[in-house]
Amino acid sequence: MDLQLIIIGLFVGFLVGLTGVGGAALLTPILVMLGVQPTIAVGTDLVYNSITKVFGALQHWRQRTVNLRVAMYFAIGSVPSAILAVNCIQWIELVYGGADLIIKKVLGFALILIPIAMIVKTIQDRREPHPNRWQQLSISEKKKITITIGAALGFIVGLTSIGSGSLFALALMYFFQMSGKEVVGTDIAHAFVLVTAAGLVHMSYGTVDYPIVFQLLAGSIPGVFMGSILATRVPTFILRFAISTIIFYTGLKLL
Repeated sequence: MDLQLIIIGLFVGFLVGLTGVGGAALLTPILVMLGVQPTIAVGTDLVYNSITKVFGALQHWRQRTVNLRVAMYFAIGSVPSAILAVNCIQWIELVYGGADLIIKKVLGFALILIPIAMIVKTIQDRREPHPNRWQQLSISEKKKITITIGAALGFIVGLTSIGSGSLFALALMYFFQMSGKEVVGTDIAHAFVLVTAAGLVHMSYGTVDYPIVFQLLAGSIPGVFMGSILATRVPTFILRFAISTIIFYTGLKLL
């Protein structure tokens, strides 16, 4: 057992339980900085994420806080796109080489994009408290745009393993008028399907480090519980801002 990996899992799990953000966006770059090959880091994180999200998805399903239609429309676009991304990167490595460098650069850009998008959305919510024109449309009227968004963001997730929660949550908040619980439930349920599909493709290529997965889980499971207990006592806005700053800085370091 690698104590360092267990502590990393504990740290990431604690932050996720405390604030609801920062999972893959923190874990994948940490693994890369520890010397794990980027392709392996992405595949490992996807499988790790799949295992952690299954519990949350089941709980939200029981609570009926999952909008199944929206999650399904996202998945129609995101799952094939993520699978395509994983196959593309494997093909590039096989034919040209240098796939790890591509992943590292895309990962850096994605890590910069996420905190910027989160800050912009927060500012926009304060300026425009009323529903926007997209939120006023029915789900059926937004079917095509939802599938398109799923495809675009799914490709990013397939390449980098990040964004399955944060980027899709931002899309849900901007395009749909949902309660906070429904946003979280729909986001987690869709993310479970997406990362599981992409993780299975990585498993087929042998780009998953299973010992790392299990050691991270050994730390993150108690970490999530600890963070969840403290979540009601700590100002999460400040913590989310701090995590966004760390993610942004990490993205700059990877470029």
